[in-house]
Amino acid sequence: MSLGHTRKQRLRDPERTRERLLQAAFQEVYRYGFQNAGIDTILASTNVTKGALYYHFESKEALGYAVVEEIVAKFSYDRWLLPLEQSKDQDPIDVLIDLVHAIPSSPRDVKGGCALVNLAQEMSHLDEQFRKRLEKIFRGWQEGIAAALRRGQSEGIVVRDLVPDETATFLIAMVEGYEVLAKNAQDVKVWDVGKRNIVAWLKSLRAPRPTGRPGRRTSKKHVVRQRQRF
Repeated sequence: MSLGHTRKQRLRDPERTRERLLQAAFQEVYRYGFQNAGIDTILASTNVTKGALYYHFESKEALGYAVVEEIVAKFSYDRWLLPLEQSKDQDPIDVLIDLVHAIPSSPRDVKGGCALVNLAQEMSHLDEQFRKRLEKIFRGWQEGIAAALRRGQSEGIVVRDLVPDETATFLIAMVEGYEVLAKNAQDVKVWDVGKRNIVAWLKSLRAPRPTGRPGRRTSKKHVVRQRQRF
């Protein structure tokens, strides 16, 4: 192994250590909440010293903020914002329906609930820095959905009389509300019912398809048949 390769590996080690700490901290916070998350448990699961942890994060709060910004925010981006950005040439209602269907709803997911909502409920009234970071995630999520709805309105796909920002907020409230209900009931069926109701509501946002006068629309197949008769 060359000296150059060894040096590069050493330079990357702090990055890997930081990532391991973040992932372990997220798992601990997801299971027990931020306030009950144990630093010693995080260190034991990563085999990292306390000095190394505080080299990367000056406090438990700083570690928590990084979990929100780098892990929880990425869930929202990967599950909602990125697919919405990559499907601008598709029907936004269809895309939103697909995203709702794709929300994880296994017994394990229902047991733990939504990491974003869990932290919002636990920390928003206790720590302003937590609240602001969580609010930023919710706002980005809402803006991404609202932009898709506006595009749908401009293309005649989405009904014109809805307010995109308010409708996007309502969709998020339904998604997170059903996730909370499913977690409380510890029942996947609750979330399955929620998905069905959300999808039915999304379908109601479609603009009616324009209809021509009776007898004016003639399919190409019908025209060919008419020509063949003559």
